[in-house]
Amino acid sequence: MQVPLELTYRDVERSDAIDALIQEKVAKLEEACDHISSCRIAVERAHTHPDSGSPFRVRIDMTVPPGHELFAEKSPDQGTQYVPLEAVIRETFDAARRQLVELNERQTGQVKTHPQQAVAGIVTTLFPEEDYGFIKTPTEADIYFNRNSVLNDDFDRVELGTGVQFFRVEAEDGPRASSVKIVSTPSVRTPDEKGNEVVAPPLGWEQQDNLG
Repeated sequence: MQVPLELTYRDVERSDAIDALIQEKVAKLEEACDHISSCRIAVERAHTHPDSGSPFRVRIDMTVPPGHELFAEKSPDQGTQYVPLEAVIRETFDAARRQLVELNERQTGQVKTHPQQAVAGIVTTLFPEEDYGFIKTPTEADIYFNRNSVLNDDFDRVELGTGVQFFRVEAEDGPRASSVKIVSTPSVRTPDEKGNEVVAPPLGWEQQDNLG
């Protein structure tokens, strides 16, 4: 195994069998993408005595050059049959591997990115000193992104109103933006009714909102 691996357990007893399963699955990730630069895996007990579902949560965070941040997370909810830790680990790694395969295909040009897969938006909140911010789309606000999410190491070029294109990924704490690409300069800023400066949405967004 070549990928730098950071594995943490929280309220879960560590075992050689679980370690071996994770090592095996990480090797499968490397088969899908041989240039993963980092891989952080968290295994935790999210619930103590669930009626159904699983008490466990598994999360995988990966970075792939030049600046892709991918993550997968599984924690089976109530309504499903009891799911053991090993099954949750396998499901999470399967989701991570699918993301790596898709990214690798895009990078090597084996498949074309379909327009409906990418989401356009503008940066409406930015905390540059803390390396993160939020993106608004015509249908959704507050999509989180951070420095590692921005392609080509371009985070320092991001400003309020910067137009971006990205891939939306669902996480437990809300939607996140992956593979964020700068596509336009900041939009016009205008004062709101309270006198605060806000970013004006690009032309056509009102029409798109009305259509939704």
